[in-house]
Amino acid sequence: MSERPLADLAETLRAEGGLLAEALRPAPEGEPLPAGEREEVRLLLEAIREGYELHYGRSRVLDTGDPDLDLLGGDRLYALGLERLAALGDLDAVRALADLISESARAHAEGRPEQAAAAWAEAVRAIHAGSAQKPGASGG
Repeated sequence: MSERPLADLAETLRAEGGLLAEALRPAPEGEPLPAGEREEVRLLLEAIREGYELHYGRSRVLDTGDPDLDLLGGDRLYALGLERLAALGDLDAVRALADLISESARAHAEGRPEQAAAAWAEAVRAIHAGSAQKPGASGG
């Protein structure tokens, strides 16, 4: 992966074609997530973050102009990231990100977006460190 993870994500979506490819911004806007030790998870983390942004913020890669397509596109990007992570065999990270998606939705529903932001920062650090499993969680 390059040092341009958002451009790489845009290229992945362009290659898939369809409505999301048609909604790509001319150039990604904003900052990527912090890089970490595990380069192989960088693109999939960006995909999941874009799914989150399509649901609750402003996408850095897409500009659909359609709130319904934002929700569907967000779900597609969540699935893309989780599918790629599962293919790596890191089930603890899959669990952590699925929990993060759920925790973020709850935080936004309760009007606490700052809690979602803190959860994102912690999850990204834990996944890059290979310590995504929560303390006390079962490992299997």
